[in-house]
Amino acid sequence: MLVTHAPPSRLLSTLLYHGSRVLSSSHSHTTTLLFSLPPTPSLSNPFFSHSRRFNLVPMNAQNPSAVDSSPEHDSGDWYSAPEIRLRDHRFTVPLDYSQGLHSSPKVSVFAREVVAVGKEEQTLPYLLFLQGGPGFECSRPTESSGWIQKACEEFRIILMDQRGTGLSTPLTVSSMSQFKSADELADFLKHFRADNIVKDAEFIRVRLVPDAGPWTILGQSYGGFCAVTYLSFAPEGLKQALLTGGIPPIGDGCTADAVYKACFEQVINQNEKYYKRYPEDVKIVQELVNYLAEQEGGGVALPSGGILTPRGLQTLGLSGLGSGAGFERMHYMFERVWDPTLVVGAPKRISYYFLSSFEKWLGFDTNPLYAILHESIYCQGSPSRWSANRIRNAGEDKFDAVRAAREGRPVLFTGETIFPWMFDEIHALKQFKDVAHILAEKEDWSRLYDIQVLNKNKVPVAAAVYYDDLYVNFKLSMETASQIAGIRPWITNEFMHSGLRDGGGKVLDHLLGMLNGKKPLF
Repeated sequence: MLVTHAPPSRLLSTLLYHGSRVLSSSHSHTTTLLFSLPPTPSLSNPFFSHSRRFNLVPMNAQNPSAVDSSPEHDSGDWYSAPEIRLRDHRFTVPLDYSQGLHSSPKVSVFAREVVAVGKEEQTLPYLLFLQGGPGFECSRPTESSGWIQKACEEFRIILMDQRGTGLSTPLTVSSMSQFKSADELADFLKHFRADNIVKDAEFIRVRLVPDAGPWTILGQSYGGFCAVTYLSFAPEGLKQALLTGGIPPIGDGCTADAVYKACFEQVINQNEKYYKRYPEDVKIVQELVNYLAEQEGGGVALPSGGILTPRGLQTLGLSGLGSGAGFERMHYMFERVWDPTLVVGAPKRISYYFLSSFEKWLGFDTNPLYAILHESIYCQGSPSRWSANRIRNAGEDKFDAVRAAREGRPVLFTGETIFPWMFDEIHALKQFKDVAHILAEKEDWSRLYDIQVLNKNKVPVAAAVYYDDLYVNFKLSMETASQIAGIRPWITNEFMHSGLRDGGGKVLDHLLGMLNGKKPLF
């Protein structure tokens, strides 16, 4: 277990400052605190408008372990896990960078620094890790292993919880209940996409890296999307970029329709592979779907208060079909789907074990931001209008679970898709139904990519492109790769989308080798 340190009491009381307005619900109030900050010079980066001003407080170049403190940056002491040393940083950043540092409401961004034991004082290049998502925090390292162990050989790693996640002003089921209306929350949430995540990264870089120098970024999945936004708008902050399963579609408007059309095809392929591996599950799933459809209300109650319906059951494919060991985990869940008959004549029932496992696997109760913002990651100036739902409904009933079960066909699980009815059936999401609909119809989403800049890219980029990726379509990834000058893609079917996690240090080692000359160009 990691030894953690509590944040300073000042930050505990000021994680969220929302202008001069006090956020409240019928049960609680959050105190507003104004910051008094020194005058600041502006950055030359055109990504930040003339009104966006920052205080450059770079780390001591001679002693990387000595961090200068400021009203915008608090650093903790070093602590230990097996074979690594860690240190916590908290930054106070603008919610809306366009308003400037002083005028904007503030949020907190948390970053954990990781080095190999004994390297705390060494001058090392920095590597920023951008987590997958949207709406998920960085994992908490418990030891030196996997890609972190490999990266620690030569880098000082920064694990940044993207705004709204982990310890970065977390937007949870409870914290978001402070907003009085769905419109207020929607206006707040528009600031939690890749463009502002990149601005947060730049805010941190100029304060943390010695002499505000460039750093390497490693983007996994949605973190790769953020990395391409970084390449578009702040390439001068980058030494090199590594992408793993994370090359986004970059076209104008909303690219979600193209994404889901392509991804539904791959979902069908993964379903076929699953049932070939576990053919006995065809009848088990059919029986379960028929049971759910015959219940009053079309499903059974979940432990949290939601409802499990046939279409809800299909969402197990979100994790089960696309990650390492996902097939096995899903199969073992179905092994224990029914309660045993202990008393003669007792009615057949789905086991509590299965229902609880179903909810825990989805994770919407702990990370609701994923569901609320998911389709918006594909939007530039156009609404998504529940793209996945529209594409699914046009799919000639291939994903009609009840019909498939009654006709004796395998029931198809769905992939990385969020549907409007989930905000009725999943208890943790019910209170966000209105805001989800507002965001689905929002048209004025900011730009996330600049194709002209990407066409002239000078930053060395290497990308692991997984041929059988369920979440980030191979064909669409390669179309975007053709628009990023100098990118070196590594195309492989050795790993699934979770290759960075599953492959130990192999994936990172391969990508670094592509950029440092250890891997031939052809």
